[in-house]
Amino acid sequence: MKKIYQGYIASFNGLSKEVWWLALITLINRAGTMVIPFLSLYLTKSLNFTLGDVGWIMTAFGLGSVAGSWLGGKLTDTIGYYKVMAGSLILSSLMFISLQFYQSFWSICFGVFITILVADAFRPAIFVALNAYSKPKNKTRSLTLIRLAINLGFSVGPAVGGIIITTLGYAGLFWIDGITCFFAGILLLYILNPKKARIIDEIKTVENPQSAYKDYPYWIFFFAMGLFGFIFLQYFSTVPIFYEKVHGMSEDQIGLLLGMNGFVIFLFEMPLVKFFETKTWSNIANMLFGAFLTTISMLLLNMSEWIGILVFGMLFMTLGEMIAFPFSNAFALKRAKKGNAGEYMALYSIAFSFSHIFGHNSGLQLIEKYGFETTWYVMTALGLVCCLLLIVLRKKIKAEVRTEEERTKEEYKEEESVAEVKSL
Repeated sequence: MKKIYQGYIASFNGLSKEVWWLALITLINRAGTMVIPFLSLYLTKSLNFTLGDVGWIMTAFGLGSVAGSWLGGKLTDTIGYYKVMAGSLILSSLMFISLQFYQSFWSICFGVFITILVADAFRPAIFVALNAYSKPKNKTRSLTLIRLAINLGFSVGPAVGGIIITTLGYAGLFWIDGITCFFAGILLLYILNPKKARIIDEIKTVENPQSAYKDYPYWIFFFAMGLFGFIFLQYFSTVPIFYEKVHGMSEDQIGLLLGMNGFVIFLFEMPLVKFFETKTWSNIANMLFGAFLTTISMLLLNMSEWIGILVFGMLFMTLGEMIAFPFSNAFALKRAKKGNAGEYMALYSIAFSFSHIFGHNSGLQLIEKYGFETTWYVMTALGLVCCLLLIVLRKKIKAEVRTEEERTKEEYKEEESVAEVKSL
């Protein structure tokens, strides 16, 4: 037991002080973002909107996420990650507070769109900041620590948010949400000020930077991650309905099963990532394995009526998530060094934003028209397409590396020839 504990603690060794501060700021921010899990409930119960209206408002949420990720990437390349992160946190604090004052359908669509646009501008900037604050060998674990902070924040946030709603009402929720975002912004301004924070891996300006939008292999990666996100999100929209409708599970049982996901991630993701880092497997090979496990988890839902199969499905999905997300982040960060880092990381974030726009609604429409069984087979098929895209990506990257090696050899031969001529 002591060895396991020591191994767990050791998996956190070597991360910079700045990464730990960034994780704390992320934890405060995500724990404070309590409005999001209760948004649908607030819109239906307090403002009496129909589910159809809520669907369109959530589409505005997804569009805001896409626009925010794109804008955050552009601004990161223009003014730097520090200003973008601080601006996003402080401005979004005001936006979250103001959300309670919108009452009509169109005003709420606009308010949600602008709020999420400002809030999600933070995402590309934090990836670029992590790149600067981490040693190359620690980048994947640094990203994993941020994921742990996000998961812990999302676990604490809804629990605290429920207590706030019962005591202070939804108005109190909006105010506390805004205050925590503001506090996270002030903490970032003070602790990670460029005059104080230590840059470990300098972000160099690339001569003739390659545009992420012209990077063909990166587009393969983009579509693979979009499909992965599409499948992954079913576990937080359509799968809970399946638990209740087909297996007769109550809300507290569903909550426990979903909570297992966060608990397993919190306990095992960092040691698991450290284990994978010690192997010679590439980031793409790890992503492929994670995507395959998540695909299997969807297939398992159709394999048996035994309720225990749901636990196995959740474990497979969680394991797949713990592998695919950190190593896809690592691949995107490595690829970003070819051009504008903000642009690359924005495109990575946008892949998952598109999953939010289309994933929830498409899953629900499939269930309504064709039932759960067909829907899970469709998701399995999409998962296999995702795996196929990653195999194609792996081949493209290998060919790219070979071409680069041949070019380097040619340049070396030319330099040797010039040196020989000069010596004569």
